Amino acid sequence: MKTLIFAALLVAASPALAGASNFTLVNGAGGPLGNLSIRRVGTNDWKPLSQGAGGAVQFSDPDCAFDLQATLPDGRVVVWSGVNLCDAKVVTLNRSASGDLWVDYH
Repeated sequence: MKTLIFAALLVAASPALAGASNFTLVNGAGGPLGNLSIRRVGTNDWKPLSQGAGGAVQFSDPDCAFDLQATLPDGRVVVWSGVNLCDAKVVTLNRSASGDLWVDYH
């Protein structure tokens, strides 16, 4: 019985596992974004995001850090690197007129 109680306390005291989950993606880049895709940081395995830049993203992954890639209207490809998707409910992809990229989290 003591072993069972100890095991239950150990599980209850364990930290929750982090990971990325569903989020809303907002296009704050100042123009349309095409061919939006995602990969884990440090990999080359880009996966398309079918809903495009704007809307709910059904997503689940044990990692937190991702890169998001999109094609601008003039055909240039841009990458928002190191986007933290853990605990993010809304992710806004931003681009300034000079081309600087950043992400806002809400």
